[in-house]
Amino acid sequence: MKIKPFHLAALLVIAVGIGVIISTSGDASSYVCFAEAKEMAQDGDDDKVHVVGSLPKDASGKIEGMFYQPEKDPNLFRFMLLDEKKELVEVLYFKPRPADFERSEKIVVVGAMKDGHFEADKILMKCPSKYNEGEVKGGGA
Repeated sequence: MKIKPFHLAALLVIAVGIGVIISTSGDASSYVCFAEAKEMAQDGDDDKVHVVGSLPKDASGKIEGMFYQPEKDPNLFRFMLLDEKKELVEVLYFKPRPADFERSEKIVVVGAMKDGHFEADKILMKCPSKYNEGEVKGGGA
């Protein structure tokens, strides 16, 4: 029996698809709180995790615990993050501070716990909506 070029091409496409699925499944990380991230680090699990949180603010609304001195070290940004279970942990980010960081409603940090702090490889921000619920800002005619 002779293999037709169409069947060979179909097998090749299937093999490539399986390879892509396997390679991307290794990059998957999960959403956890800081306590779970600490447990994973103690178990020797080096997988990256996502932690969702917010920036702690004092009574006047000023953000607490944020440290960034670009004139000394533009690639060190430290801040405190309050996770969804109300645990406060210092986050180190070895890149410049993201623009409009202070305006974010929610922060997602991607990384791992190390020596009592969270080292973030990535920071994802949810900025405030330009629309308030029930109110539409219109412009023009």
